[in-house]
Amino acid sequence: MYRIIISIIAVLILTGCSIGEKRLKIFKLEEPRQELDLQKPTMPELEKLRWIIITSDNAEEVFQKMEAEGLDPVLFGLSDKDFQLIAKNTGSRKSTFKTYK
Repeated sequence: MYRIIISIIAVLILTGCSIGEKRLKIFKLEEPRQELDLQKPTMPELEKLRWIIITSDNAEEVFQKMEAEGLDPVLFGLSDKDFQLIAKNTGSRKSTFKTYK
């Protein structure tokens, strides 16, 4: 007898939750996304480099000018193909930076 009464009460409680159920409108209403208010990153200011092109024809003249200016001449060498690779890499870096802007 108690089992029947308890089962009837349980059925009434469970069905009572479904009667008059209000559906939430969370998933039905679509709101546009808000734009993020992020600060743009600042680009670092790089120091200007002075490039001096030294060829076999002007090497003596360039070294004399540098010594006259009080600079220690130091030589870093690149072939023409390596210089082209540097130009390519610089271009790809610039295009990558533009995508972040």
